[in-house]
Amino acid sequence: MRRVGKVLTGVDRVELAYAQALLADPVPVFALIRAPLGYIVLDQAGVAQVVPVLAAAAVPPSVDHNKQAWRVARRNAIGRVPPALLRRALRTKLPAGFTYLNVGHSNLTHRVLSTMRATGSKITVLIHDVIPLDFPQFQREGTVAPFAAMIARVGRFADLLIYNSQDTRTCTQAHLTHPPQSIVAHLGTDAPTPIAEDLPEGLPPPAPYFLCIGTIEPRKNHAFLLDLWEEMGNAAPDLIIAGGRGWKNEDVFSRLDALPKSGPIREVSGLSDGALAALTAGSCGVVFPSHAEGFGLPLTQAVMQGVPVIANDLPVFREIVGEIPVYASVSDRYLWLNKIKELAATSPGVSKSPQFQPPGWDAHFKIVLRLT
Repeated sequence: MRRVGKVLTGVDRVELAYAQALLADPVPVFALIRAPLGYIVLDQAGVAQVVPVLAAAAVPPSVDHNKQAWRVARRNAIGRVPPALLRRALRTKLPAGFTYLNVGHSNLTHRVLSTMRATGSKITVLIHDVIPLDFPQFQREGTVAPFAAMIARVGRFADLLIYNSQDTRTCTQAHLTHPPQSIVAHLGTDAPTPIAEDLPEGLPPPAPYFLCIGTIEPRKNHAFLLDLWEEMGNAAPDLIIAGGRGWKNEDVFSRLDALPKSGPIREVSGLSDGALAALTAGSCGVVFPSHAEGFGLPLTQAVMQGVPVIANDLPVFREIVGEIPVYASVSDRYLWLNKIKELAATSPGVSKSPQFQPPGWDAHFKIVLRLT
């Protein structure tokens, strides 16, 4: 709800997938929404009214969708309470023995978790990653300590943890003194449909190009790509950096701002899934020099489209998509340069690897719902 009207992140997409799946499940579903002045409680009928609004808000993003979602939630609420009355609302509005399922890293506060525990509910939490703990140097100021406290609370209160990968489980459990019971369920990945009509003017470029997808933040390692393209000079193919600007990346922002408008590198943001899929389909390859990832949804979707992929050699990438990408350590600039030049000389969108079919959401929920 907090992000309705904005371009959906990977976590947002997981929350939406869960909302839709739980609504379709025969077990009754309720929703707890953190509002500016307290909490909103929805029953099955209310969830059925809100979820379609959330799905419709996915494309295109707009402020109107945000306002509409909040109006629908408030209008269909079976309870609207200040924080101090949350426990009473849960006891009176929800059936005994419910399961609290949190899949978005949001509102995992002591108030919420302790209140759920006091009602006797089972607490299940999905962990997307613990990158802020393993790579604090890439995080915004003041965010690491709150994240560490959140993970500690989850470790204390949760009955079951869902991990999106074995790599995430390994990394998370290194930070937990007494890890709760856990399962690994790879996220479902929907193959995007290319919609060339959604592309802004000037895209795709006529020359061979590569694509980098993701928020421009330090762990995505855009600086590495800028270095490579600078080294290739006039012989460089085009590079499209598709993603909004994040945080703690002023040097990269300055370098992007200083690039000539007629140069090979172009920065775009706010593209729809269809536009990104169209760019991916026409590219010589999609590049992922990330220092760390929790799952790697853009990489998985690129592999599903059958285009070449060059990626930093991360354990989670190998776990999710196997040996399909070209893995090149970001410490090996020579290998990256050679692979980029090699792919730039081939037909765009053609991969020597077969298209990849990852587990769908049905497979994910078969694992999760029998245990939650």
